[in-house]
Amino acid sequence: MAKEEIRVSGFGGQGVILTAYIIGKAATLFANRYATMTQAFGPEARGSSCSAQVILDDKPVRYPYLTRTSILVTLSQESYNIFSKSLAPGGMLMYEEDLVKTGALPEGVRAYAVPATRLAEEKIGKSLFTNIVVIGFFAAVAGLLDPKALRGAVESSVPKGTEALNLKAFDAGYDFGVELLKKTGGGARKTT
Repeated sequence: MAKEEIRVSGFGGQGVILTAYIIGKAATLFANRYATMTQAFGPEARGSSCSAQVILDDKPVRYPYLTRTSILVTLSQESYNIFSKSLAPGGMLMYEEDLVKTGALPEGVRAYAVPATRLAEEKIGKSLFTNIVVIGFFAAVAGLLDPKALRGAVESSVPKGTEALNLKAFDAGYDFGVELLKKTGGGARKTT
């Protein structure tokens, strides 16, 4: 796997930091890769802009900050407006289709929309699971990590007693991503 620089962004309360944490955990503990994660958020606990940066690589990561975003996952319009400019040409954008309206993107960017909040509400009954739906979608569309690694990281990162609901949310996002790729003709990278 080549070095991947991933930014997960949204607003406080959407589980942005946990999403990035789980991606990094899946890489390091379940896929024998290296990862770093840094995070940034506003002074308010909920509702302010927040983001997390995850770098995945086959060798130790020596600099933990993004230099060129290869994948942007965004769950709010404000975060899209801020971070879409940093998306590298040929990169990948994954966004919450009910909350984000995209504009012009850098050349060659592949954009994939997921109704993550709606799927969480329909499949689980609570929007609280939106970020886990996004992780499942990420697993299907990015194709960077084996879905089993991401499922394992989800299962070991969520509160005890909620594992089944979280895995159901993961599966909802993953299944949506697989179907989307079938309809659009692909775009996912090879799973390692």
